[in-house]
Amino acid sequence: MMPTPQYVHKFIHFLRSMAIGVVLASVIQTQVNLWSLQQFGMEIDLATRLTTSAQDLLSVTPLLCALFTASLLIAWAASWWLLKLFTWINTSCLYALISALSVWALIVLLNYLAAVPNLIAATRSNLGLFGLLGAAALSGGLWGKRTITHSTNLQLPSSGLKQVLMALLAVSLCTSVNLSMAANSAPYRVETMASGLVHPWSLAFLPEGNALITERPGRLRLWFAKEQRLSAPIPGLPKIFSGGQAGLFSVIASPHFNHDRTLFFTYASGTTNANRLTVAKAVFKGDKLEHVTEIFRCWPDKQGKAHYGGRMTWLPDNTLLISLGEGYSFREQAQNRGNHLGTTVRIQADGSVPTDNPFIGQKGAQPEIYTYGHRNVQGLIYDPVDRLVIAHEHGPKGGDEINLIEPGKNYGWPAITYGIDYSGAIISPFTERPGMEQPVLQWTPSIAPSGLTRYRGNLFPQWRGNLFIGALAGRSVHRVVLQGDTARDVETLFSELNERIRDVVSGPDGALYLLTDNKKGRLLKVTPR
Repeated sequence: MMPTPQYVHKFIHFLRSMAIGVVLASVIQTQVNLWSLQQFGMEIDLATRLTTSAQDLLSVTPLLCALFTASLLIAWAASWWLLKLFTWINTSCLYALISALSVWALIVLLNYLAAVPNLIAATRSNLGLFGLLGAAALSGGLWGKRTITHSTNLQLPSSGLKQVLMALLAVSLCTSVNLSMAANSAPYRVETMASGLVHPWSLAFLPEGNALITERPGRLRLWFAKEQRLSAPIPGLPKIFSGGQAGLFSVIASPHFNHDRTLFFTYASGTTNANRLTVAKAVFKGDKLEHVTEIFRCWPDKQGKAHYGGRMTWLPDNTLLISLGEGYSFREQAQNRGNHLGTTVRIQADGSVPTDNPFIGQKGAQPEIYTYGHRNVQGLIYDPVDRLVIAHEHGPKGGDEINLIEPGKNYGWPAITYGIDYSGAIISPFTERPGMEQPVLQWTPSIAPSGLTRYRGNLFPQWRGNLFIGALAGRSVHRVVLQGDTARDVETLFSELNERIRDVVSGPDGALYLLTDNKKGRLLKVTPR
């Protein structure tokens, strides 16, 4: 029998070294992410840890394999050259160091190319980053043991590799202590008030302190604040078109709720080939909806399941302002006042048109239109202190905006934008044009904003008057200081949650409330530590 060629042995050893590093890195990143969850009070049992680790191992292995393969090849090439110049260097230690540095550089490169804060979530913290680098060092050290050596190579003590790994472990432990101290010094704490929500979309407090929560698939829940529990889905909703971005969106109580018990809600209705945003009202009997009445529907119907808008706010005269998306594939229609796509509309509580709407009597214009030239507004509030209507909207790839909404104004989409198409193609060569409003703030790259509140509570006096904007892609909440017609994004909060934030609401108790957008969404409460 012929002996196995040496290169086969080296290849098998390469695969073994890589596999050990990948498995260790996967387990480390899972545990770091679970540790982050525990910092705001979640209990995670052993079975959940094991299941999560197994699921992560399956899902992140391709990415980690690519990462570690590249790092080992870089270590091999760099060590071949360095060992010729510095014959005294220990091979395993050199491979370990270069592999760790290569993984760090590749993570930075991936995050840059992916245009997201962290492609591997665990690397948000130094603990997670050093854990992955430690796994890379182990993988590289094992690979270096049986790879190239130099005839005049002076070996360090046999414990050299262990010393490198112990140093990395020490740095990780120190970082862990620092992270724990940083978490404990944060000015807030985050508690889970309710869980098990399926893509929750909006939160609305009622006068008695309880709150209504919509779930995008088409469910409405009541959250009991004192008992901290959710009701069963409330029956009585109309038929809702659900799929993609379509579903049940906002809910808001009547300004006279204590008297009329009326709720207003936005939702998608129709079919994939012909659907639209619809607004209805109903009487809330505590455990069901009665007398459901449609009061507005976007015209015309459209195809697809994207960009509905769907936020609402009451104006001081008790008229209702509603945001409508441009349907994604119909962006040019946002400049056409002959339809409702890409607009905000203003109606009375019964659906009739206020006689002082800005385009009343203009030929070809829809009378409900209040503003136009919007892409997909998913943050809309009226601030009674400064008497401002404030909105934010999704840009494409970049160009998310905060705007001050004034009747009759054109906000530019898609004629002007700071974003580009997802393919990289230019949407418009212009960022400003006469007669079109400039945002008070724009984000590039995009944070995917959703949910908006202006904090006026007493629990966080240092935040009073600031805007809080949920970020879906950014997996955080942005604190923005608004002064006149300028705004500054001053702080990113709650990124440790690593959750898509769909809605942000100021509670009657002065706390901030967040809704997380996923199949196991949660209602979170933020209070001072």
